Amino acid sequence: MSYVFVFWVAFVSATLLPLGSEGVLVYYAREAGISISLLWFCATMGNTLGSLTNWLLGRYLIRYEDRKWFPINSSSRKSTEAFFSKYGKWSLLLVWLPIIGDALAVVAGVLKTPFWWFFVLVFLGKASRYALILWGHYVFFS
Repeated sequence: MSYVFVFWVAFVSATLLPLGSEGVLVYYAREAGISISLLWFCATMGNTLGSLTNWLLGRYLIRYEDRKWFPINSSSRKSTEAFFSKYGKWSLLLVWLPIIGDALAVVAGVLKTPFWWFFVLVFLGKASRYALILWGHYVFFS
């Protein structure tokens, strides 16, 4: 059950909803009998698929950018688009960053970044981040 919960919290925290997954990940990492590898994988996949949701928003819903309910305003999108244009698809390794990460995923969709490039680079960035969090927790709190 903890793996499923970590997956969903990581998923939601990668969408445009304000939620953090790091505390939940570390909390469950302290439980006896938990597989750290499986926990890492669930968090990484959930967070990656949450960012994929943002990519899909950018890809298919950008025409609604002028609506109040659209999650990213025009000025944020334009500044992130400039960053993305400057650094290219490699900036997707930074989708895990707070604030800019969600906008990067949306912009990648708007700019029609190919799915496989998006998925692989975002997965690698998020996997590295969660591995670093788990390693840091082990080193400093074990």
